[in-house]
Amino acid sequence: MVSRAERGALADWFWTIDRFFLALFLFLMGIGFMLSFAASPAVAERIGLEPFHFVKRHAAFMIPSIAVMLGLSFLTPRQVRRTAIILLIVALAMMLLVLFFGQEVKGGRRWIWIAGLSIQPSEFMKPAFVVVCAWLFAEHARQPEIPGNLFAIILFGIVVALLVAQPDLGQTILTTAVWGGMFFMAGMPWLWIIVLGVGGAGGLVTAYYVFPHVAGRIDKFLTGEGDTFQIDTAREAIIRGDWFGQGPGEGIVKRIIPDAHTDFIFSVAAEEFGIVFCIALVVIFTVLVLRGLSHAYRERNDFNRFAVAGLVLQMGIQSIINIGVNLELLPAKGMTLPLISYGGSSMVAICVTAGFILALTRHRPEKRAQDRSLFRVPHGMPAE
Repeated sequence: MVSRAERGALADWFWTIDRFFLALFLFLMGIGFMLSFAASPAVAERIGLEPFHFVKRHAAFMIPSIAVMLGLSFLTPRQVRRTAIILLIVALAMMLLVLFFGQEVKGGRRWIWIAGLSIQPSEFMKPAFVVVCAWLFAEHARQPEIPGNLFAIILFGIVVALLVAQPDLGQTILTTAVWGGMFFMAGMPWLWIIVLGVGGAGGLVTAYYVFPHVAGRIDKFLTGEGDTFQIDTAREAIIRGDWFGQGPGEGIVKRIIPDAHTDFIFSVAAEEFGIVFCIALVVIFTVLVLRGLSHAYRERNDFNRFAVAGLVLQMGIQSIINIGVNLELLPAKGMTLPLISYGGSSMVAICVTAGFILALTRHRPEKRAQDRSLFRVPHGMPAE
């Protein structure tokens, strides 16, 4: 245990970090590692790999992910902003390269091979995009003559264009929802709300008619016709799990669904550990989002407020999409469950998000001193 009397970077970090947030992130990663034992061996055997192939890789991804999260949590808000700008530039450049040199999987170009590793740049773009937009919104709020909102809109257009070109409509919807929520918190005029709402609805309609796979998934969701094998199997697994599950290792869905260890990990959890376990998982994500919004509400600095709110919204909405697909409440969309699903790019990128959240929610002495100064009567001025 680190004493409060100690001085140094580690001691300051320990006593200023939001330890409840840190515990939530580590706990979710622990649940994900546990579920990898339940879901991935059957997937590995089905495709001819050693049974614990994905378990070992999951563990290997966890080590750098935790290191990234803890390392970023030491940063100051200014360093977070600078790191996000660099990360966003690199991610956008890689997203552009993906369109020409990327690996095509299931009709989309979203991955690129670097040094023997398959990387999905859009995953790393998301937290960086949130932080940079938070800075732009905050600068406009601080000095209205700075066109921060305009730059945020231009940046949003660039990101959406690159995502649609891949195409990755799920990430586009997630990014749009988070960006819209931040813009609303930044004081978006009602005219902009109407314009963006109409634009978003028009974009969905256009995607339906332009991209056949989008139309197919929406039609399957609305009519129940066509190849709905994965969704139907996932729903049946949840029903079969009942309240307390079939027991560890007793699930069937992981032996049938190709993406049981990624997109449908929630169904595996429901079948083997029960609905009660899944409700607890949903409660954890809810607490995480509400705690982040509570931090944002109390925060006096606009940049910190917008960034923290945007980052926890990103994690929350991504969780809603993944769980909604598993429950057949949303059209099928390949999206991981944050900190739980298998996936190197996803896990490291989510830990970047977690690291930014931990850094921006630290209880810094200079911030407390600034807050106290707001109520201090200047020397020589009579108190009212």
